[in-house]
Amino acid sequence: MDRLAILLTMLTGAMITGALVVVFFSMGYYGWGPVILSVVIGMVGAWPSAWGISRRIKRQDPGWDETRVEKAPSSIPRPGAPEL
Repeated sequence: MDRLAILLTMLTGAMITGALVVVFFSMGYYGWGPVILSVVIGMVGAWPSAWGISRRIKRQDPGWDETRVEKAPSSIPRPGAPEL
C-alpha cells in the first residue's frame, strides 16, 4: 500500500461514481436506485483502479525503484516514513 494510491482512491471513486451517474441519467434512469448503484460501484472500484494508476505512474518514473515495493516490511506505512 502506498500513499499515492490512497490519495488517488478519493479521486477515482468520485470519478467513477460521477461518470456512472451521468450515464444512468442520460439513459433515462432517474431516481435513487441508479445513484445508489453508482455509489456502490464507485466505492468498490475506487481502490483497485487507484492502485493500478499508482503502479503505472511509478513504473513510468525513471527515478523510481519498483523492486523496493515488494521488499517492504509492512503493508501499513509509518506516518513519518519515506515513500516506498
